Amino acid sequence: MSESLELGEILLRTTRLEPGQLERARKRQAESRERLADILVDQGMLNVDEVLGALARQLDLPLRSTLTIEEIDDEYALKIPISYAKQHRMLPIGGDPDLGTVVVVASDPLAMAPLDDLRILFDGAEIMLELASDRVILTAINGVFDRGTSTTDQLAEEATDDLDELALEISGEPQDLLEATDDAPIIRLVNSMLQHAVKERASDIHIEPFEREIRVRFRIDDVLYEPMKPLPRSLQASIASRIKIMGKLDIAEKRLPQDGRIRLKIAGRDYDVRLSTLPIQYGERLVLRLLPDSQELVDLEKVGFSTTQLGVLARIMRRPNGIFLVTGPTGSGKTTTLHAALASINDTAKNIMTIEDPVEIQQPGVGQIEVNAKIDLTFAAGLRSILRQDPNVVLVGEIRDKETAEIAIQASLTGHLVLSTLHTNDAPSAITRLVDMGIEPFLVGSSLVAVLAQRLVRLLCLECREAYSAPEHELREIGLEPTEEPITIYRAVGCHACKQTGYHGRVGIFEMMLVDEQIRSMVSGSIDSKTIKKAAVSKGMGTLRQDGARKVLSGISSIAEVLRATEEEESAGQI
Repeated sequence: MSESLELGEILLRTTRLEPGQLERARKRQAESRERLADILVDQGMLNVDEVLGALARQLDLPLRSTLTIEEIDDEYALKIPISYAKQHRMLPIGGDPDLGTVVVVASDPLAMAPLDDLRILFDGAEIMLELASDRVILTAINGVFDRGTSTTDQLAEEATDDLDELALEISGEPQDLLEATDDAPIIRLVNSMLQHAVKERASDIHIEPFEREIRVRFRIDDVLYEPMKPLPRSLQASIASRIKIMGKLDIAEKRLPQDGRIRLKIAGRDYDVRLSTLPIQYGERLVLRLLPDSQELVDLEKVGFSTTQLGVLARIMRRPNGIFLVTGPTGSGKTTTLHAALASINDTAKNIMTIEDPVEIQQPGVGQIEVNAKIDLTFAAGLRSILRQDPNVVLVGEIRDKETAEIAIQASLTGHLVLSTLHTNDAPSAITRLVDMGIEPFLVGSSLVAVLAQRLVRLLCLECREAYSAPEHELREIGLEPTEEPITIYRAVGCHACKQTGYHGRVGIFEMMLVDEQIRSMVSGSIDSKTIKKAAVSKGMGTLRQDGARKVLSGISSIAEVLRATEEEESAGQI
């Protein structure tokens, strides 16, 4: 019997996997030659911990749910580069020289090549393998490679004693910050902040000077946290100068706002950091947005769409023309959704082009243009040029002005499918926004095919979430009608795995409004967005709050999180 069949039988006996799901996974395995375990996790049939438990039973290996820094011997762990350890998700944690053994914790026990490398590295020692999840291993790797180096708080104290040493201007290929050996305390302090932010999955760093101190905050999963104690106020000028040098800004100009970009490499991965400075009462406020140079393309199934929503989206993407808009505030995942939708129709039969600011997600076979205001390559100018390239599908990063909106509408009316984004609170408000830009209502109605509003809600940490019977008032807040049987949902608690936040990661909640004949006539008649929303809801449109309620009932998010991410919806119906 093959190894995959043995694993499948173990999973059927020990997990919630159903025979039908296993059969579908085996069919895909036969076609793609992927590992059965990877397919089951990728399709959401099982989580990583369930598969690891089955692998441990199958291969008779110890399974670790935790791995503390105290359990790791630096003599073994630091023999391999951090990039190698993270790439292969494995870490040597100790051994016995007398017995010639080395204990290695890994998430993939079937990755033979890196295990052979470790045998050679440790002079032919016998590898004693233990299993752990990627999360456990990566946390241990970050911890052990950080151990022995100065903490950010310690570096701040050192920098206070030495304010005069600044970096030379960075040029050429960026050096990996984990391999940097600069001695200047300010340089080491700023590098430490950046490393810390990447390790914590932060999307933004806020450096804010006040009268007596500097506050540093990280935005993680759309919420700001203060990961370190306030810095001395005396460091403000040096930190600002160091970061402005990295962003190639004018360090002498402290009265006007400036924008710049920093190219960094951290733990082997390239980052494009967007830097913004703003003069305030006590100095310059700095915000750094961390953008991985090549973000991973996410499948639509993983974004958070329901089966029904996926079907509607697939029909929209098969249309030959029209405008499809995705709306929401900054950082709500609009670009990720549009690129995932674009990937679903990306093939050699279509000419697909995009103009974005910046190009965050690269797609093979797609012509992607980056806006450059310095040479007047705006969204409108780029869109005009794209239309001369005979495209089938055009993605415009954002409709910001009347000119771009007019060109996009004309393109949609002349046989092109146009995808773009707007900043509005809900789907019907996108219509009002276009009319406010100066677009004729009849043009909006005739070109618009659908609007998708979205938000991101945080996912409950699976390690510590707590089940409870929700009281009636909480259920009604998110549009759920109480039943005779108590409804069990989950709330955030906080543990070491999620750094006491109770959450880890985010998923989308959506509001899809299809523009049918009734809504099209309402748009042409300049009817307000609230009336249009009531009509759309009466036709079955689910609101953001309702989709959030479904995420609550499925146990992946909490009522508090959905309420935080959505506004009051007077017209929301019951689920």
